[in-house]
Amino acid sequence: MSIIYVLIPVAILIVAIAIVVFFWAVRSNQFEDLDRQGYNILFDDDLPPEEKKLAEERKKILDERD
Repeated sequence: MSIIYVLIPVAILIVAIAIVVFFWAVRSNQFEDLDRQGYNILFDDDLPPEEKKLAEERKKILDERD
């Protein structure tokens, strides 16, 4: 039973740290662009010139929306 006197403050401390880290991430714009990294894996680096031009146009459109 005495262990609960240790576990409750430890749990409160962990929750407080998690809340501080979450608000830090929000304030430093960590959640600003969630889609770009997902799209990066879809594009190949050695695209033909026509597809590379289309990819650049798509990127400009996405950047303008943000």
